This record gives sequence, structure tokens and C-alpha cells, in this order.
Amino acid sequence: MRAQVSVILPVHNAEPWLDECLRSVLQQDFEGSMELSVFNDASKDKSMAIIEKWKVKLEGSGILVVIGGHDSPSPRGVGYSKNQAIAQSSGSYLCFLDSDDVMMPQRVRLQLEAAVRHPTSIIGCQVRREPPNSTERYTRWINQLAPEQLLTQVFTSNGPTVVMPTWFCSRAWFSHVGPFDEGGQGVPEDLLLFYNHLRKGGGVGRVDQSLLLYRYHPGAATHSVLEATIWTHRVRFLEERALPHWATFTIWNAGKQGRRLYRSLTAGARRKVVAFCDVDENKIKKGFYCYEDSQEKPKPRVPILHFRAARPPFVICVKLDLTGGAFEDNLRSLHLQEGRDFLHFS
Repeated sequence: MRAQVSVILPVHNAEPWLDECLRSVLQQDFEGSMELSVFNDASKDKSMAIIEKWKVKLEGSGILVVIGGHDSPSPRGVGYSKNQAIAQSSGSYLCFLDSDDVMMPQRVRLQLEAAVRHPTSIIGCQVRREPPNSTERYTRWINQLAPEQLLTQVFTSNGPTVVMPTWFCSRAWFSHVGPFDEGGQGVPEDLLLFYNHLRKGGGVGRVDQSLLLYRYHPGAATHSVLEATIWTHRVRFLEERALPHWATFTIWNAGKQGRRLYRSLTAGARRKVVAFCDVDENKIKKGFYCYEDSQEKPKPRVPILHFRAARPPFVICVKLDLTGGAFEDNLRSLHLQEGRDFLHFS
């Protein structure tokens, strides 16, 4: 029989965390039919022994466990493992779980309720970080985004506005959007699928309760993705999704990050940049930024203005929550609408 919900669990050398992770599956208060689909990606530790032990406990409580995997010398990667776990599962809804994370008992029940109401959305939730003091700014961002910002802040360096281990969606919608990229280590498969989801008109929702213990540790797969790779995908997505709607725009930040964005744009997008803006008088006094590496003649010279003299729309290359509120106060003083008059990129 087809389950209502399949918990999708890729596993690679997860021995330190698996007991706690699998116990959280057993402790769900969801009363419908649920299965756990595990794909073991060439683990060399005791992960499989732990999974087999929990299979007996889970199936004794009515949770079907489907186990797949391979024992090749090298893992195939998270994207491949997720795709395989989905392919071998049967649930009408997919609940993604990382093997180093822990679900709160009400997670499946509450996210399923939201997913039924929003069948073409990815549903996330608030999280509790472990250790508690790790990635404090990032965790605040995850938990405090307003509903509309789940779609306006998709270009930032933080990645998807609902983080992957909290994803919950219908199988039908995933089949429409997916699968995950299987390029392996160094590929941001979650980000790429999130972008495809948005391209196809998908929505983004969040259950505003902390339903996942989201663990931070040096071995996490996300650390294998280079910042330069993420940057390139973000710039291209910004050019594809946002910049065609603007005839011109201003880059807010005449410093390193703003100039890097300008240089990363295609020639057509660069020509839409009418100014940089800043609060730093030293930068403003220079008058302009000259793109010395350009092949154009004469080389482009972009004015540098005080932010109050600049015209929206803005692409903001200032990191949030780092200026003691000064940047946020400056932005609010202009009475702009996020998404229409400005977008965050940093």
C-alpha cells in the first residue's frame, strides 16, 4: 500500500547521529501511514547495522522501512542518494531528513497539514541549531523571515529561504520539478532544485514552529561546496529572474562585494547599472568606479553616490545584521518595497 508520507533519508557514514535521528522518526505523533526510505551511500562505518536495528523497532510500530544502497569504494553524493531514496519510496508526500538531524514529534503532522493546503509549495519550518551558538545570524535569518521574504530573499548567500533538512512537499510536485542534480561533491544540489522549483512557479511556505534540530559540524556535506560555485549560480539566477524586470538599477555597496557583483554580471546586465551607492564618504569622494578589466573602450565608469542621492531599484550587497542596525535604518528611511524596489544579494 502507498504510504501517505515517506521520510527520505540519505545516509553516508552517519554512525554518530543515526540513533537519535531514527528515534525521532519513531516518535512522530502523526497517525496516518508513514514509511522511512533509507539509501546508504557507501558507508564504511556501522551505519547499516544501526539502520537494521531500527528497522525492527520502526516496523514493530507500523512504520514501513525501505532500505537501498551500494557499497562501492566511493559515495555517489547526496543528490544521487536522495533521488534513489525517493525512487524506492511510495508516499504521496516527501519529508526530507538529514541523518545528522532530529525531528520534533509534531513535524510530519504539521508540515503535512501545510503541504495539503499548498500542493505546489515547498514547506519548511523553524529550526533549533546544535550547537546552540553556531551560525547565529544564519539561524535568525532562517527563523525570522517574513512570509513574503521567503520569495524576495532567494538571491542571498544564505541559499534557499527554507533550509533543505526541513523540506516537505508532495511527490507529484517533486516529480514536476526534480530530480536533484547528481554531480556529487561540490554541487549545491539543494539550491539548484530550489531554483528550478521557483522557475516552475512553486511557492515557499514555513510552519512557524521549531520542528527540527539542525546540527552544525565540520563533516556536513554543505562544507564541500565552494563559495565561488554558489556565487556563480546566484548571479545567473539574479540575471534570469529579477534583472529583466528593471530597465536600470543601482548596486548598494561601492566596496568589494558590490564591485564583485558588477564584474560578475553579463555585459548586458552591467549596462543597466547606473550607479553604486554607499555611506562611506571616502568611496563617494572618488566619484566613480572604473572597470579596468573591461574590453570596452572607453572603459565603463560608474558613478558612486550617497544612498540618499541614488535611485531605486537597488541590488543590496550589504550583509544584514552586521552594522548594529545602521544599514537597516538607512534602508527603512527610504520607504521602499522589498521585491519591487530592492533585492538582497549578500
